[in-house]
Amino acid sequence: MRILLVEDDEYLAELLTHALVEQHHTVDRSADGLTGWTLAEERTYDLILLDVMLPKLDGISFCRQLRAKGSQAPILLMTARDASTDKVIGLDAGADDYLVKPFSPQELLARMRALWRRGTVAKSPILKCGELHLDPSACEVTYSGALVHLTPKEYAILELFLRNTQRVYSRSAILDQLWGFEDLPGEDTVKAHIKGLRQKLKAVGAADVIETVYGLGYRLNTSNTTTPSVVRNPALDLSKSPKNPEQQTRSLVAKIWERAKTKTLQQIEILEAAVSPDSALEGGDRLWRRARQEAHKLAGSLGTFGLAEGSQLARQIEQILQIETALSPDHQQQLQQQVASLRQVLEEAICPSLHKQTKPLPDKPFKSSTAQEPLLLIVDDDQLLAERVGQEAKQWGLRTAIAPTPQVARLMMESDRPDVVLLDLSFAESDEAGPNRSVQDSELAEAGLNLLAELNQQTPHLPVLVFTGRGQAVDRVTVARLKGRRFLQKPTTPACVLEAVTEVLAQDRKVESSILVVDDDPLILHALQTLLEPWGLRVATLDNSLNFWDELEATKPDLLVLDIEMPDLDGIELCQTLRNDPHWNWLPVLFLTARTDASTIQQVFAVGADDYASKPVIAPELITRILNRIERTRLLRNRTETDSLTGTANRQQSTRELNKLLQLAQRSQQPFCLSALRLDRLKQANDQYGHGFGDRVLQQVAQLLQHKLRPEDVVSRWSGAEFVIGMYGMSRNNSVEWLAEILEALRQIETTVEGKAASTGTFSAGVAQYPEDGMLLRDLYQSASAALELAEGAGGDRVLAVGWQPLQEASLKTDVVLVHPDSAFAQPLLYALETRGYHSYWLQDSEMAIELLAGSNPEVRSQIILIEKNLPGLDGFELLKHLSQDKVTQCSKLILLSLLPGESEKALNLGAFDYITDPCRLPIVMQRLRRACAV
Repeated sequence: MRILLVEDDEYLAELLTHALVEQHHTVDRSADGLTGWTLAEERTYDLILLDVMLPKLDGISFCRQLRAKGSQAPILLMTARDASTDKVIGLDAGADDYLVKPFSPQELLARMRALWRRGTVAKSPILKCGELHLDPSACEVTYSGALVHLTPKEYAILELFLRNTQRVYSRSAILDQLWGFEDLPGEDTVKAHIKGLRQKLKAVGAADVIETVYGLGYRLNTSNTTTPSVVRNPALDLSKSPKNPEQQTRSLVAKIWERAKTKTLQQIEILEAAVSPDSALEGGDRLWRRARQEAHKLAGSLGTFGLAEGSQLARQIEQILQIETALSPDHQQQLQQQVASLRQVLEEAICPSLHKQTKPLPDKPFKSSTAQEPLLLIVDDDQLLAERVGQEAKQWGLRTAIAPTPQVARLMMESDRPDVVLLDLSFAESDEAGPNRSVQDSELAEAGLNLLAELNQQTPHLPVLVFTGRGQAVDRVTVARLKGRRFLQKPTTPACVLEAVTEVLAQDRKVESSILVVDDDPLILHALQTLLEPWGLRVATLDNSLNFWDELEATKPDLLVLDIEMPDLDGIELCQTLRNDPHWNWLPVLFLTARTDASTIQQVFAVGADDYASKPVIAPELITRILNRIERTRLLRNRTETDSLTGTANRQQSTRELNKLLQLAQRSQQPFCLSALRLDRLKQANDQYGHGFGDRVLQQVAQLLQHKLRPEDVVSRWSGAEFVIGMYGMSRNNSVEWLAEILEALRQIETTVEGKAASTGTFSAGVAQYPEDGMLLRDLYQSASAALELAEGAGGDRVLAVGWQPLQEASLKTDVVLVHPDSAFAQPLLYALETRGYHSYWLQDSEMAIELLAGSNPEVRSQIILIEKNLPGLDGFELLKHLSQDKVTQCSKLILLSLLPGESEKALNLGAFDYITDPCRLPIVMQRLRRACAV
């Protein structure tokens, strides 16, 4: 069934959408009443789920307008207001039912089924076609009692045919019925689902249930079965489901709650700002109204996520915020206490151990959350600053624990080892001050450094960042000697602190390193394996040097440990051959030797060794040498392979990766596209705002490309403002469309310059495809660069494929002609076409269209003509008829826009190549255009 959900709470709407889609419903979502009203006018819905408090148009007015229009669609109101007067107002406005937030998705589904059962159309009874049964209440399909396992879309297609037994559905009509606006695929998708449905029905003996009507579409075949009928289910089990819906819903609620945490804390911050003593100076009435809206949303959503106490507190806060007169001191104090209690409820739900950790001396040993996020231990007696850093850490995906003194930190670390420590160096006087106060003050001054020294001795090493107001040079040197990873000077922002923390964590989360040890002494091999593996190293051992190259290829180590004296081939000879091999000459080599004379050491380094250690092995020394060498080698390789500014692959590394994709495309005979992309007018932006702005723009573009493109695609910065992108398995047209969508997303991003928002800008790109535009990477790059230059020459801000040429003024032969009277629709469409390299022409009425497009020698020729049905003068059907009579359809594909569902056959009979039903949205138009161009 098609359902309209109008709800401004993003995460609650997502939860409900998932629950409804799981029950095979098609859902259109809107975050405000005005957009929802537009959708309700344009579409016929089987049910409307409507929030009461909505921006732009509230739910009660929405409901009244819909009923005044004559719509009989069932309406279920959803709101956190539970007063009987609110319910009466909603039901009198025309709603069919009223559901008070918070509620569970199961309760909503049960209310929906009840509405459908008592509605004008029997929605819940079993649908039958011979031995084929479909039970909507359980979402089950059976044939002769045997369960038929269908995908959600296959189920929805079968239900559509069973409910409309005499109707023929074209692929476009099925798309309109069963897919939402945002995820509309091509018609081939419908064909694939029909094929899968037929195969599954045939497998259980229900052959030829769906027949193809040539040139029109599909319908239910009733010739081989009894007439479908509706049979009442005498005992509907509303809780029945082929899967465990309760368990699925709990899992879904938990998943969405993980994403909703950050926004919920932001809502709490708005409430805190509104109830603070300085709220009148910071926003006044506007802030108060915003807080009332957020309290209402929290009252409705927290209970759905299992926080009933939070919902109750939010509802109490909302009631106080609705008081129009100035609050009394008692009310003001009550409001502040309730907001503080609400924050505590949320923080305990997000990180249950947070409040226990902030106590100076825990009553019981510190317990960490079972979550997988890294644990940050903050050792600082500045309680307010530590909590601010802790709140910021949640948004970075970190758990936090707070210790006000090093003594408490030691107790915490006995119970749960943190992943990283943020440590202050000095602490204020303790509550347990003894008689010798001067001695204690001296100890407190060095307490942080003492703890850092202790942590430095731990195995494995624990990364520590020092965060202090002490900035003496001696402190920095001492911290460096004690292996502190960062020295952060107070004051600084929590965001800067967390940026440094996550950078250190990223460096420590190394891919497991492997080591190959070659020694003819089995005892040494066993000892090294036992010693190194607890440090997270994979150790491969080899006691026969003749098998060295085979083992090297099999192991692919990050470091090689060699003995000098071995039979057959000694370590010196192996190291020499390794350094002469272009594939392995980078590999760091550490020698183990019992010979420590000067000539041996000189010989070791002469053949290319990186380090050596003497036998007998001293464990700490050897481990330190190995770990340092692996880390340094990895850093050097990263620096040589990665662009330092954007974090993308540099030209040298990306060339290797692109060639690998190109070779894969050659072997598998798949397309491969290479794009050369350059930011528009970056130099002017640098001149106007400074190079810091330009660097941020480059970083944002790199992040956007990496986020939007697939993990297997190669994104690299080659020079200055130029990026090169490789896309395996992508055609030229698909690549152009994908990059155009990224360009459209980039236009919406703003960068702050001196406190003011400035547009990030745009880019131009050229796209080349293997093998049509080149067989080698060099040839493809040259072709893509030529297309890029054409894009920049045409004004930039567009993506062009190889082969694009500017429009010749004399011929006026275009790709797309749009006949549409409304500039609000035409301008965005023409802009989107220009972005993708289409040549377009806009006409606003039928008379001009006939003058320029018709006749034996038309002034304008076009591959595709888009015609709006509602035109001034001659409407779209009359224009279509006129152009068909003039045989324009022989050289152009005509697509009619904004048709009502019953007008499709008329358009096709008049010669239209395709049609788009109302509402006529830009993504749908672009998708149909691409399909028409491909035919």
